[in-house]
Amino acid sequence: MRFLTALAGLGLILTLLGLTGCSRHDSRARKAAREGILLVGNGTEPKSLDPHIASGVTEHHLIITLLEGLTSDHPVEESVVPAAAARWEANDTLDEWTFHLRPEGKWSNGAPVTAHDFVWAYQRLLTPSLGGEYAAMLYLLKGAEAFNKGETTDPQSIGAHALDPLTLRLTLVGPTPYFPSMLTHYAWFPVHPPTILAHGKIDTRASRWTHPGNFVGNGPFTLKTWRFKHLIEVVRNPHYWDASTVKLNGIRFLPIDNIPAEERMFRDGQLHLTETVPLDKIEYWRTKQADSYYENPYLAVYFYRINVTHPQLKDPRVRHALSLAIDREAITKNIMKAGQSPATGLVPPVAGYTGPGLVKFDPVEARRLLAEAGYPDPSTFPRFDILFNVSESHRTIAEAIQQMWNKNLGLNVGLNSQDWGVYLDAQQRLDFNVSRAAWTADYPDPMTFLDMWTTGNGNNMTGWSRPEFDALIAQARTIRDTGERFTVLKEAESLLLQDMPVIPLYIYVRNYLVSPTVTGWHPKLLDSRPWKHVGLQLDPPSPHTP
Repeated sequence: MRFLTALAGLGLILTLLGLTGCSRHDSRARKAAREGILLVGNGTEPKSLDPHIASGVTEHHLIITLLEGLTSDHPVEESVVPAAAARWEANDTLDEWTFHLRPEGKWSNGAPVTAHDFVWAYQRLLTPSLGGEYAAMLYLLKGAEAFNKGETTDPQSIGAHALDPLTLRLTLVGPTPYFPSMLTHYAWFPVHPPTILAHGKIDTRASRWTHPGNFVGNGPFTLKTWRFKHLIEVVRNPHYWDASTVKLNGIRFLPIDNIPAEERMFRDGQLHLTETVPLDKIEYWRTKQADSYYENPYLAVYFYRINVTHPQLKDPRVRHALSLAIDREAITKNIMKAGQSPATGLVPPVAGYTGPGLVKFDPVEARRLLAEAGYPDPSTFPRFDILFNVSESHRTIAEAIQQMWNKNLGLNVGLNSQDWGVYLDAQQRLDFNVSRAAWTADYPDPMTFLDMWTTGNGNNMTGWSRPEFDALIAQARTIRDTGERFTVLKEAESLLLQDMPVIPLYIYVRNYLVSPTVTGWHPKLLDSRPWKHVGLQLDPPSPHTP
């Protein structure tokens, strides 16, 4: 004990003298920067690195380092650029697209990337027994929906065909002018068939192919380490077709779901990039450390899912009462305080689309609807819980809504906080009453916020279904004229909000911290950028403008 005490005293002296490795000028982040390693706070442990099983933003950040689709996000502009495909063209009706793959494209094991790999990947995601949550995104392909729903069993009926090893033809159900922007999402990425089949069958979900040493990808990085709830590390892929552009030697993703702890790690020089900022620290960073603080528009909506199969939540009048009793202005101004705007619908303003604007705050009408639904005495309404994943901000919002529902409706509401994986599983099993949720656009179009609510969609997770809504979404997929298509989508959003299986709360603003040593980092509406353009330099560049 004396020896340890002596060492502790010596450590204190050395620290005061600036002789240890813990000084600001030799922090973990600075040491990593010298090695070309980016340290990223990634929010939480990912559900999976399999692009056909994953469904979250956490997973997206990781998967786009390991795999690459036909197109990629531009590093600065809100547009797409060629990626695995060097070029493409569409027919006059924009329902048939031909992609020409790069002959230099290779998997991380040196094997060539082919059009057959893309076709096989799409067939895998659409295989009904796999249960891919993003399968419905591929319903744009002719025959995809019928195959995924088991109405046909021939994978060749899907409108994805390899004309030769480097030519991929995708035939769609209707004209889709925004199709190239959809292909930046990992649901459209290729996978390496021999690797997946070496570790199971085409529909094996719990496969070891995503483990270090097994993962074969075509992205700018390869998987080096995955230490559960501690670290995921990726390193340069020497076989990547554009390896000379990649600036980093590697990226270390740290699953930190404790937001204050993440902020402290950034201040202490242990991170280059955070996932978010504690609500009570936003003003400090915005005014005192503006060179590290980013506050950017973000095409995303925060909402609550409602399990419409739950006995007391089956009635749409109850669901509307819950929505009308929420003061969204108070949440954005008094709790979030970072530029978020109250949601008037589920779809944020995007690509010129304007929603029906049906969501509002009206506690008097809320009480009337609750009484009309059979609860004139709110004390007779059974207690229910709000489910949310572990997070300071999610808890704060849940507590505020808990109080609003008690004050404005007299309801007894509990809170249920779960780790990310447990929270996701509970939603998928409909093992919840009301659940916190959010949706970030997969591509810049209102369809990405609406088609997920179709019957059987893996991202629906409410138990809600309405044939009229499904028909409108299917109709919108066949319309070429943007204005006409938006009119149909607005009608679909109105139907959704009439039934209220989801309660929109606010439109996001992205708040996070980036070390001035990080280069090539630009605000993006979808918060998706190719990691190969991100770099590090020890002499910080000029401060950005938040």
